[in-house]
Amino acid sequence: MDNLTCPSCGAALPVRDPALPYSTCAYCQTLVRRAEGNVEAVGTVAVLPADVSPIQIGTTVSRDGIAATVVGRVRWGWSDGSWNEWFLRAADGRAFWLGEAMGMYMLTSEYPAVLDVPGIRNFAEGNPMAVDCTVKAGGKWLTASDIKEASCLGSEGDLPFPTLPGWTMTNVDFRNAAGDALSVQRDADGTTAWLGVWSDLGGLKPGNLRQIEGWTMPRALA
Repeated sequence: MDNLTCPSCGAALPVRDPALPYSTCAYCQTLVRRAEGNVEAVGTVAVLPADVSPIQIGTTVSRDGIAATVVGRVRWGWSDGSWNEWFLRAADGRAFWLGEAMGMYMLTSEYPAVLDVPGIRNFAEGNPMAVDCTVKAGGKWLTASDIKEASCLGSEGDLPFPTLPGWTMTNVDFRNAAGDALSVQRDADGTTAWLGVWSDLGGLKPGNLRQIEGWTMPRALA
């Protein structure tokens, strides 16, 4: 698919992943829905707040047999701060999320089987989740360590869903001492679960990182 044009401002609208239906115009923040080569403006996305993430659109990661490229980002805010969720696509079509907060990263892929676990099913039905709740996913026991009510602060790049202002969700992160991770997210459209690992930046073997003024990239990542 060739690059498209923003229907609001006429700027070039890069197509990084033709399989994804939504793009955010980098110039006017219009949220665009793509379908069969046509584009439609469906709203305006909030301007992303500045941050100092070394990740950017086009960054690559490689870990545990996963090799994928960042094609989009959602920024989430909650009462005590905010974090990034980067959407990645592998060459074989697999989708991943890379959560980023306070210098740590959670690389996950969708794991719907855990939605049948009683504690997760109860949460999906609209009930609260208790911190320290323990569930088994992928043969691993994980404990709920963080529960947040979050709001979408904006987006960039290509994404599988619309990111209009007013979108909220409840996010529960699980982890264990071995570094396994599970993220469960509930919003008005339902509940999804994503299983993977926690990692520092070096453990992701990243490429094409963003250059940040005043930050010296570690030699191992250069």
